[in-house]
Amino acid sequence: MIRKIIIPVRGDGKSGNVFAHAAILAHRFKAHIVVTHCRPRPEDLLPYGVPVPAFMREMFVEQSSKVADLEEQSLQEEMTTLARQYGIEMMEKPTGNTASFSWFEEAGRQVDIIKRHGRLADLICVAKPDRDRNLGANTLKAALFNTGRPVMMCPPADTPQENLGNHIAIAWNGSQEASRAIALTLDLFQKAEHITVLTTGKHPHGASSEELIDYLAMRDVKASINRFEASGNIAARLLEESKSIGADMMVMGAYGHSHERETIFGGNTQSVVDTAKMPVVMVH
Repeated sequence: MIRKIIIPVRGDGKSGNVFAHAAILAHRFKAHIVVTHCRPRPEDLLPYGVPVPAFMREMFVEQSSKVADLEEQSLQEEMTTLARQYGIEMMEKPTGNTASFSWFEEAGRQVDIIKRHGRLADLICVAKPDRDRNLGANTLKAALFNTGRPVMMCPPADTPQENLGNHIAIAWNGSQEASRAIALTLDLFQKAEHITVLTTGKHPHGASSEELIDYLAMRDVKASINRFEASGNIAARLLEESKSIGADMMVMGAYGHSHERETIFGGNTQSVVDTAKMPVVMVH
């Protein structure tokens, strides 16, 4: 059962949308949302290898601390307001009887905070990266490659779908990454009303979609198969098929090739990251 959802936030204006997505799942599973904020350390902002006079260092540290205080206060107030808006109670120790949230602030690097908190999360929610503004890519990468946990990428949305997680599409190709994604998202399937396995039917070196159906059935999860032709951009086809069957979320294994290789040369995962307009839960 999903009990703990992590949302790493920064002052980039994307936190509200991510919280809205997480809130729907928190109500569905009576889960606890932990909002983690990385407070930058002044010493990390100083130019590396450049001598800085003591008086300037002190002034810089003081000003940086003030800016960090204002950002922290603003974000915490925003999250508290959103929690009230979505009917989520603020509490430090969740009861498991209702959706709840807590705020955690820590100085350091974002990647370290995501790593420490994410490894004991049932789900990590992050914003879809904005490549044009160079925002969010490092957060997604840190969550995927440093925690080993499922990561839900939330695209911009005026209002997230009310029944998020009600119809889940599974991108299945029989790979190790896809298998791991299934194993780590079984809790999501337990609450879904419809589950559709999207497949080309061509995975000679991995388990078939029929075998996946049987595997899920052993866990009282009923799913159906939707086959499509393996032509053109597979990532685009997966997203098109997900939309056509009315799925509100897609689950997939992520980055069978390295992140750097897919970013430079292209790949199915990177294409989904760049173009998805629906929430996608990824596992690496």
